[in-house]
Amino acid sequence: VKDILKDVLTSYLQEEKYEPELCRQMTKTISEVIKARVKDLMIPRYKIIVIISIGQIRDQNMRMGSRCLWDETHDNFSSHTFKNSSLFATATVYGVYFE
Repeated sequence: VKDILKDVLTSYLQEEKYEPELCRQMTKTISEVIKARVKDLMIPRYKIIVIISIGQIRDQNMRMGSRCLWDETHDNFSSHTFKNSSLFATATVYGVYFE
């Protein structure tokens, strides 16, 4: 899943410049592509959740966090951050076991 995140973020954002409207649409497109590629792995009984954040690189810092109910034996996640000269993107995929 980490390789999927890296591949999709790089292929979609490598040459892009930060523009708010474009990035809003790109978050939707990228999340759908990642979700489809993860589902193609045919991992049974898991609900897939994809969260994408894209922002402009300026002179600032940012921290992101998430919380959820978690079953350490079954649930899992993967995350990747991409940066170019104009923007950053963070993609996280949660795999939540579905009984």
